[in-house]
Parts: sequence; C-alpha cells; structure tokens
Amino acid sequence: MKENVLEWMKLKHLSRQGWIRHGISHPESVASHSWSMGVLAITLCPEHLDLEKIMKMCLLHDLAEVVIGDITPEEHIPNKKELEHQAFQKIAQMHLAYFEEYETGQTEEAQFVKCMDKLDMALQSLLYEQEFGLSLDQFRESASIVLKGTPFEALYL
Repeated sequence: MKENVLEWMKLKHLSRQGWIRHGISHPESVASHSWSMGVLAITLCPEHLDLEKIMKMCLLHDLAEVVIGDITPEEHIPNKKELEHQAFQKIAQMHLAYFEEYETGQTEEAQFVKCMDKLDMALQSLLYEQEFGLSLDQFRESASIVLKGTPFEALYL
C-alpha cells in the first residue's frame, strides 16, 4: 500500500501535456487539475448528487497517468482507455469502481464530474491566455462539447 501511495503522489509533478504543446512552459500538474476540479465540484454540486462520490472521482479520475503519462487527444492513441484501465488495476485496484463509473459516464455524478473536468480546462485556458497572451480558444471549444446547454457553460464564456 505504501508503494502505491508514493506512486500516486507523482501526479503532483506530472505536467499537463496539452498546455505544454501550446506553449505554456511550466503548466499546472495533473494533481493541481484534480484539486481544482474538486474545488469546482464543492462549489457547484447540485444538492441531490452524492458529493463524496463526486470528490473521489475528481481526485482519482487521472490517477492512471502516473503509469501511462498524460496522453492528449493529439497523440491519437486508440487504446488509451484500455491502457488507463490496466494502469488503474495495477496501482489502485481498490478505487477502480470510481474510475469505471467516471469513464462510462452513466450516472449523474459521473456526468457532473466530466463537466467539472471540462470546466476546469476552460477556466485554466482563460488564466493562461491572460498570463501568456496566447490564444487557447480550442480548449474552450473542446470544453463546450460537454458543457453546452449546462448551467456551467456561462462560467467560461
């Protein structure tokens, strides 16, 4: 167990690759992204949803990346989901159900967490635009695919 916990902590030093690909030299870590999702979830969670389950999904959804790295859509890895599942089984079997629920997106909680994932990305793109003077519209356009028509869409427009 101790070895797994130490491995999980590597997320604190794993940079989000999408930002690096777009010119951000020292981007947020995967762990800071998960933390930010959690803060958004605490703030925006509808009362009828299970906040404890949501927080676990926010914190755990990218845990497999300590094994496989932060794979971006630009890399076109067709078996990414399979790689993530195998990595999750290897390092966090006890939390696999939360990862699977998030991935399938069949519960309201999982759908909400997916919204928080995209909302965090959209908001982070605005912060980086302000800081670095870059155009990162494509991140908000990507987020809008999930967030369109939700109450969260107006938060990043």
